[in-house]
Amino acid sequence: MSELTRKSASELAGLLQSGEISSVELTQAHLDRTAAVDEQVHSYLHVGPTAALAAATEIDKRRAAGEKLHPLAGVPIAVKDNLTTTDAPTTSGSKILEGWMPQYDATVVKKLRAAGMPILGKTNLDEFAMGSSTEFSAYGPSKNPWDLNRIPGGSGGGSSSAVSSFQAPLAIGSDTGGSIRYPAFVTGTVGIKPTYGAISRYGLIALASSLDQIGPVARNVLDAALLQDVIAGHDPHDSTSLPESLGSMTNAAQNADVKGMRIGVIKQLTGEGFQPEVSARFSESLELLKNAGAEIVEVSCPSFEYAIAAYYLILPAEASSNLAKFDSVRFGLRVTPEGTPTIERVMAATREAGFGPEVKRRIILGTYALSSGHYEAYYGAAQKVRTLIQRDFNAAFEKADVLVSPTAPATAFRFGEKVSDPLAMYLNDIATIPANLAGIPGISIPNGIAENNMPSGIQFLAPAREDARLYRVGSALEKMHEDLWGKNMMAFAPELEVSN
Repeated sequence: MSELTRKSASELAGLLQSGEISSVELTQAHLDRTAAVDEQVHSYLHVGPTAALAAATEIDKRRAAGEKLHPLAGVPIAVKDNLTTTDAPTTSGSKILEGWMPQYDATVVKKLRAAGMPILGKTNLDEFAMGSSTEFSAYGPSKNPWDLNRIPGGSGGGSSSAVSSFQAPLAIGSDTGGSIRYPAFVTGTVGIKPTYGAISRYGLIALASSLDQIGPVARNVLDAALLQDVIAGHDPHDSTSLPESLGSMTNAAQNADVKGMRIGVIKQLTGEGFQPEVSARFSESLELLKNAGAEIVEVSCPSFEYAIAAYYLILPAEASSNLAKFDSVRFGLRVTPEGTPTIERVMAATREAGFGPEVKRRIILGTYALSSGHYEAYYGAAQKVRTLIQRDFNAAFEKADVLVSPTAPATAFRFGEKVSDPLAMYLNDIATIPANLAGIPGISIPNGIAENNMPSGIQFLAPAREDARLYRVGSALEKMHEDLWGKNMMAFAPELEVSN
């Protein structure tokens, strides 16, 4: 493996700026890495070497001409395949969009191109981002580079596994209930769900519009901060886009300090139900924070007990509405049944063939929750619980600057363990879902290795618009762990066999 693929994005940016390497050389190194290992890991649904190398060549020319470029110009990146791209198919992991070529780039993609970051390819995901393991991708699951028999998380398992297997230094994910943070937890990477509205969702194929948020995937906190600074900002194409800037995340990550910070341990997200080794790594991290001068306090958020139930009413309801546009008429798959092909029969046949089991399950549940006579009892009640969760967060943040919990109850499970039990799969999101319901930012960083040699992680949450606090505390704890271990978490990752 090229040593370039092992380096962080910030290190690579420095090498590019000094002229020690070219973007073409760097991009090719990652493409070579993908050619060598992705047959095993299956991080990508599409790899675009021609477009990536063309973008890298253009950046090298501009740099050689003395043009002032973005700090990450020339650093390649992977993009989750639910973001529209004009030069690559966008499938959202579904057969109903197989081969679809969008006519416009998502705002985030436009920003990456404007910054001069070559796009390596589109990463795998659970179909329409519905899942926690990528086992519901219509094109087969991604694998966890730490153990190829285990899941890399979901829905963004492709992005997390690409970064964890050194196929990309950075990636873009989307987080509706933990789809960035949970994959980061199980693959030893860093994942951020920014404040709702901090990053434009224009061009993101919607799952649940009031919950979805795009964010960075990286191997360290500084790299994630650099990426968020690229993709954040107001977008008039997105009516939920925040009008104001949240400041520099890079500065926050570079000025990490927890002395005097009040860190609130969420009572409802610790203890019973969490794997002993996950709890042990969590306690060790709290001790490090305490020794660094942070004040550890306990906070109670009683409404969190109902978060999963509320989420799995709100999400299916919004998903059933968002997915109604896949009707065989405007774009995507069209299946013509035998007999008289009325629009109703064509639509039914297309959706039957194009949607997978998890998507159908959630559409049915969501349609029922929104139906006449059930709306107030289900969707309406879930929205009331959402308000209670937001109030719990407000009360907790009066006592603490940031909140903390394990990112998930247990380390990565083996393929097939939970695919037949949707409720068990849904419980993976118990710690991540509340942040989406409240619209607040969250970060997951690795905090050690469990007894099964799989990564564990810790989650920090901050008030809305206070994303910088996450980078501050996350970077500080990351440095404490690196001092303790003598190296970055990803240095512990086992090496994959490479194809010749």
